[in-house]
Amino acid sequence: MTFNALMGTSPNGDELPRVGATARLHTVISGHWSSDVLLRLGLRRWPDPAEPRPENHEVVALDDGGYAHTVDTGTGFVTVQFTPEPDSAPHALEHSDPPTPRWRAAVLTESVRADDPRAAAVAGALADALLAEGTAFSETEVARLWGAMPLLSRYATEDDALADWALIFRDHYVENSVGFLMAAERSGFAPQWIYALDKGDKTLRRDRVHGWFLSRGYRSATLDNSVVNGTATDEEVRRAREVGADVDAFIRAAHAEGRRVLMIDDGGIIALGSAHDRLVTEQPDAALELTVSGLKRISAATDMRLPVLNMARSEVKTHLAYNEIADSCVRRLRAIVPGEKFVGRRVLSLGFGTLGARVARSLRATGCRVTVVDTDMLALVRAAEEGFDTSRSAHEALLHIRPFLIIGTTGEDALTEADLPLLPDGVLLAGFATRDFSLFSERRVAATASDVPGVGVRYTLPDRRSAVLLGDGRSLNLYTYEGIPNRGYDAYRAATLVTAKHLCRSAADLAPGIHLGVVDQVVRGAGLFDAYYDTYLADTVQPAGAGAENGGDAHE
Repeated sequence: MTFNALMGTSPNGDELPRVGATARLHTVISGHWSSDVLLRLGLRRWPDPAEPRPENHEVVALDDGGYAHTVDTGTGFVTVQFTPEPDSAPHALEHSDPPTPRWRAAVLTESVRADDPRAAAVAGALADALLAEGTAFSETEVARLWGAMPLLSRYATEDDALADWALIFRDHYVENSVGFLMAAERSGFAPQWIYALDKGDKTLRRDRVHGWFLSRGYRSATLDNSVVNGTATDEEVRRAREVGADVDAFIRAAHAEGRRVLMIDDGGIIALGSAHDRLVTEQPDAALELTVSGLKRISAATDMRLPVLNMARSEVKTHLAYNEIADSCVRRLRAIVPGEKFVGRRVLSLGFGTLGARVARSLRATGCRVTVVDTDMLALVRAAEEGFDTSRSAHEALLHIRPFLIIGTTGEDALTEADLPLLPDGVLLAGFATRDFSLFSERRVAATASDVPGVGVRYTLPDRRSAVLLGDGRSLNLYTYEGIPNRGYDAYRAATLVTAKHLCRSAADLAPGIHLGVVDQVVRGAGLFDAYYDTYLADTVQPAGAGAENGGDAHE
């Protein structure tokens, strides 16, 4: 593809060609950049260190409000032509006023020789640098994100106890994870000693999160949860083992420098498998586990010789975080099938635990008629006494009802092959834990699968009935979705930070094993619940005249 010459204006007012008539398009990228981006990034990250970097480059203002940055490679030219993109919806949860500008960058080459490898190498290096920089959150966006997490910023104070620690953080790549690691860095973790690991869900802005982590100097990689759950392909396992080996090397390097290592994990990766067959074989010095499934893995391991603080069963997660998680589950469910009627229709909810109970109540408040199944008899009793229809098993329930939607929050196989003949044709399956409908997602049932773009996968059974698995078979609230608002997870991230600081200060005094009471004691002692109430729940507007009566000014 060739481009005709387009005109721009040099700093002295002379009219200059934007690109030559024979310029060829290398690639087009959208992102956030400033006019010195190639000086800051591209010319620093030269493709071949043995080759001299070009000294001749020029920035030219263009008539459309953009600019062109041309680099003389010695054998040709590489031009990056920046064009402002029209205003659009925010590319982050928090809107900026004025909006954060976005640009479209066309990388073009014009060589003296048709087979010039240097110009192509330079164009590729600049494109890679632009992609990394443009994908990351802008400074304005990060400032807005940080401002939306006031509790986290309140507790992100420097702590000398963190100076000789390294941090491994494994969780979903969402915006509040950016906030948390920003707080960890401000609290004393050195950026080069932070290793972030993505759980592999298709969260909406995972590329931007990854880009921002790299821009801060953290290590960032994916250690996919499908490997943890045993549902990964051979290629996914191979990649996970490469990342696990790199994490092992990170831990060894930290220990060689006299650093201790804290792991904050969502899934118990340090206890997955036998001691010699784990993805991560090097043990950290302390851990903070965020999930019940991770706690189960750690509890079952006989060789865990480190203190583990239990955030999964903490007061802050049970009473605050799960409300936000359940809200995100229902919002994502309604959004992925916007044309579906919910009011008055039958839903089968499998699981009435901490999350399942909240989702069931929310759907009932919407107007759904909800039938609850749970293998825990006390949970089933609680559901019945709250007025839900109940059954002991999915099979028993499906003999009597025809739900249009089946919810899974169990974390285990929620349906069996024996249940399949009872499924209504076209039933929607919404799993909010990875294994709920693995009978379908792992293709363990005879069915023809066809993608429904943006919605999920339709499975057609041998008798021509079908079921639609919403999303990708993993947690639906994280499927091409941001999940929880930054303010919604503010308290939980702040509690995690407070607990992590305490663990780094006291790890040597804690016995190996899982500790729960410590978390609740530390969070309460930090005054987090008071701060949460004052920040988000207290009535901060005085009634008219109240201030004057008390000798103060009334707030308008």
